[in-house]
Amino acid sequence: MKTDWLLVITAGSLMAGCVNERVVLLPSPDGRQTAIVVRDAQGEVVLDQPYAGVQRRAGEISRVESSTAEVEKLFGAALAAQPQKPRSFMLYFAGGADILTPESASELAAIKGEIAGRPASEVMVIGHTDTVGGLEANDKLSRLRAQTVRDILIAAGVPADKIEIAGRGERELLVKTGDEVAEAKNRRVEISVR
Repeated sequence: MKTDWLLVITAGSLMAGCVNERVVLLPSPDGRQTAIVVRDAQGEVVLDQPYAGVQRRAGEISRVESSTAEVEKLFGAALAAQPQKPRSFMLYFAGGADILTPESASELAAIKGEIAGRPASEVMVIGHTDTVGGLEANDKLSRLRAQTVRDILIAAGVPADKIEIAGRGERELLVKTGDEVAEAKNRRVEISVR
């Protein structure tokens, strides 16, 4: 059973001293198969289909099937209150510099729009380099690239306190290469907006 993506909803209420609970397996957003095992002292139930569930009433567990409409009715407010999923962007740089490639410069509008569309956004900017040059120089360059993107975002109106930066140098290559290899895909800044 694949369990890479799984969303479980529980609801409980206190009535006459006993707790009622329901666990429902929701479909994965990307359509992959998911599953969960619900266990208690009485045994276990495998939920391996979207909207399959279990319900506990007065200590008794029973399998239940839900529907999209029922989940929306019971849990719609909780689902709507979830934060948006993070969104990632990648910007690329000229070799040995903190200058964005023309293609990456054109991506900035989409990034700014994503940040503006999130009322309480947090932005993580992580700079990277290829393997040309020494470790210390690449650490500095990767941080400079992250700082350059941060400055661009601040100039566009993103509050500075919403942006964190880091530099990873050549430690997390997107394309594995040997030392002193100028690989354009490794000269990047990764931006996570959450």
